[in-house]
Amino acid sequence: MYILSSKQMAQADKATLKKTNITSIELMERAANLCFQWLHSHIKPDDTKIHVFCGIGNNGGDGLVITRYLMENNYNVTSYIVNFSNKRSENFLINYERVKDLGDWPEVISSENEFPEINENDLVIDAIFGHGLSRSPEGFTKKLIQYLNKKQAFTLAIDLPSGLYSNKTVENQNHVLKANHILTFQYPKLAFLLSENKDFVESWEIIDIGLDEDFVESLHPNYNYVTKDDVLPIYKFRKKWDHKGNFGHALLIGGSFGKIGAITLASKAALKIGSGLVSAYLPKCGYQIIQTSIPEVMAEVDTDDVLAYFNFKTKATVIGIGPGMGTAEKTAKGFEGFIKENKLPLVIDADAINLISKDKDLLHFLPKNTVLTPHPKELERLIGKWKNDYDKLSKAQEFTKIHHCVLVLKDAITAIVTEETTYFNATGNPALATAGSGDVLTGIITGLIAQNYTPLQAAIFGVYLHGLTADIASLEMGYETFTASNILDYLPDAYVSLFEKIKLIDTEKTEKQED
Repeated sequence: MYILSSKQMAQADKATLKKTNITSIELMERAANLCFQWLHSHIKPDDTKIHVFCGIGNNGGDGLVITRYLMENNYNVTSYIVNFSNKRSENFLINYERVKDLGDWPEVISSENEFPEINENDLVIDAIFGHGLSRSPEGFTKKLIQYLNKKQAFTLAIDLPSGLYSNKTVENQNHVLKANHILTFQYPKLAFLLSENKDFVESWEIIDIGLDEDFVESLHPNYNYVTKDDVLPIYKFRKKWDHKGNFGHALLIGGSFGKIGAITLASKAALKIGSGLVSAYLPKCGYQIIQTSIPEVMAEVDTDDVLAYFNFKTKATVIGIGPGMGTAEKTAKGFEGFIKENKLPLVIDADAINLISKDKDLLHFLPKNTVLTPHPKELERLIGKWKNDYDKLSKAQEFTKIHHCVLVLKDAITAIVTEETTYFNATGNPALATAGSGDVLTGIITGLIAQNYTPLQAAIFGVYLHGLTADIASLEMGYETFTASNILDYLPDAYVSLFEKIKLIDTEKTEKQED
């Protein structure tokens, strides 16, 4: 699913009007009606006092259409015109007259003294500013946003919270509405997916208003939001005559005294995700642990407590390196030699990233499309500090262009960054904020590359499945009791959910053919 900029959304609106031969006021009516239908399915007319705050542009026009539908269906609703300018959009004016025709004129707010009383059981609908906002709210409008933020009422934002830009950082966070929920039109906004905006975006969902998808495709957007429909075409469904030799040999390298669990988790993940063969290369102190805990995994060893020589004999398809490896001097020296000699596809995590960050010349020896999976501090060591999340994405993409690699930026919403496109993952929740979950992800991605997924496919699909395990598990066990081992426990459920979707698609195709 694409993520569009404010400019691209405006272009898509215009293209849709031309293709479907409808007016902008009709498109606004469609969009706002769908918002009303959402409201109508969640609340009853007698339940709640509703306050609709409308700006004087097209977002305000949406708010007025919603107001009209609420009035026509006997909801207890009051609308307010936030009168911050003498300019009005044409669609706002048309819908303002339509609300007035119902005999209940909106109240006009022109100063701080005119703010209405709002109770904690009321519902606030924010339709003040939309995706076209270019500067921070000022004057009494800023005060109104701050006033609404202090109230305990549930706040529903239309398209995006007022004061939040769709694709640039906020100058002053005190000037942005804190929304409990957002109904956004057609595509996610980039702002929803960045941690710097977490205080304004509690939850959101998409309202499909029927924009021209062919035109949007022609825009070649730089950002994508990865859902189940996006990963299904990636999934390589196994055939009857396949055998383990078809699914590659993953080698996991890592571990040090006291951190054998990391390489054990990564190795088990590579096995569990479907790699035909899995080997682990680790210090001697971990040999008995890994052979006992994962009998299906083969093992080779280095020195007693840390890795030093990297002289494994395994003929692997792909190598995942770093979990629990440490950064001891002799490990760093051996790692340098390994990186300079290696020609196999790589997945680089944890201490392997830290060692590269200390000696960035090693980046020049990485095979093309190497996957690196840093958490935020590891990323900072790798690419340097950033001013904000938009700057971080820019620096990350520049890094991938220089080094021709794939970056998996682990966060509450994980992003996979390539030279051309950034993919934000739709799955996952706070359950994954637990020790070892990154080691499991390394093993998953390594195991997928072993099965002949491209590095980018493995990163996208692996991150999706990794997050999906937490989504499924949290329904049964909550967030706090979830551990990295549970990711492995719920991988089968994640795969089965894909099977069910594939079966549904096949059934729908069959029914269409029969019709």
